[in-house]
Amino acid sequence: MPAEPYAYSLRIRLHDTDAAGVMFYGHLFRHAHDAYESFMEQLGFPLHDLIGTATAGPKVRLPITRAQARYERPLRLGERVRVELWVAEVRRRTFALNYRFQDAQGRTCATAQTLHCLVGEDDPGLPEGLRNALTAWIGDAV
Repeated sequence: MPAEPYAYSLRIRLHDTDAAGVMFYGHLFRHAHDAYESFMEQLGFPLHDLIGTATAGPKVRLPITRAQARYERPLRLGERVRVELWVAEVRRRTFALNYRFQDAQGRTCATAQTLHCLVGEDDPGLPEGLRNALTAWIGDAV
């Protein structure tokens, strides 16, 4: 893995929060997915190309088949958040991503993991280039 995890930044917006001004728990996965899309683009596999919505060529379907999160402290309206992302594991047809959500003081507010699975009857496994790019980012589990 590179010396540092992949980092994605965001600010908690009003539409992310509940009536108490705390981020609604389900929105954590939306922000994790935004970090995932940004990460894949940096790897050279932007999702709009990979899943074939923007260009011609082979299409890869990688739905999330499992998602879990642990919430440790609230994320509040207006807070800046750093999302750190690592690849937990890469297998023939799946890969898992770990996420750590930190506040401006560097405190862990939440962690999450998503499992992505290649689907399709004729798919021999993850494309080699994608597998190699993901493997380079394998790090410690969150």
